[in-house]
Amino acid sequence: MSSDEAASPEQEEPVVVEIDTQGDTQSIDVEQGDVEVASADDAAVSIESLQEQLLAAQAKVQDQQDSVLRAQAEVQNMRRRAERDVANAHKFALEKFSADLLPVVDTLERALQSAADSDNADDSTQEGVELTLKMLTDTLKKHGVEQNDPIGEPFNPELHQAMSMQPSPDMEPNTVMAVLQKGYTLGGRLVRPAMVVVSQA
Repeated sequence: MSSDEAASPEQEEPVVVEIDTQGDTQSIDVEQGDVEVASADDAAVSIESLQEQLLAAQAKVQDQQDSVLRAQAEVQNMRRRAERDVANAHKFALEKFSADLLPVVDTLERALQSAADSDNADDSTQEGVELTLKMLTDTLKKHGVEQNDPIGEPFNPELHQAMSMQPSPDMEPNTVMAVLQKGYTLGGRLVRPAMVVVSQA
C-alpha cells in the first residue's frame, strides 16, 4: 500500500440492492447518502402529518368544550325560567279570585256613598257596611291586592283607563280629575285599571 492510499479517507462502499423483475435478478448500486436523504424526507412528512392531526384534535376538543358550555348555560336558563314560573304561579294564584271579589268592594263603596248622600240613612247599617268593607279590603291587601285611587295624579295608561277628558283651569293637562272606578294591582301586576276622567288643556 502506498503512502497516498493510506492518507486518503476510506471511500463508502455502495449498497447493492437486488430487484427481481419477472425472474431476472438485477443489481442496482445505491449510495448510502441517498438512503439517508430518503429517510429524512419520510421523517419530515411524518412529523408534519402528526402536527396536522394534533391541530385537528385540539380543534375538536375546543368545539366539544364550547358545546358543553352552551349546554350548561341552556340548562341554567331553563332552571331559572322554571323557578320564575313557579314563583309567579304562587304570587298570582289569587289573581282571578281577587278580580271576582272587586265588584263586591265596588258595591259596598257605592252603598256607603249612597248612605252618606241620604238623610234617612240608618247609622247602624252604615257602620256595618263600613266594617264589612274594611275587612274585605284588609283581607285583599293582606294577600297582595293593592287599591289604586289616582285622583290628582298624572294619567298613566298602564294603570288607568280614560273614560272622558274635560277642560280644567285648576289642574295640569293630562291629570286625573275624577275616579269613576278604582283600580287594583296584585303583586305589581294590573288586575283592573282605574276608570278615570282626565283634564285637558
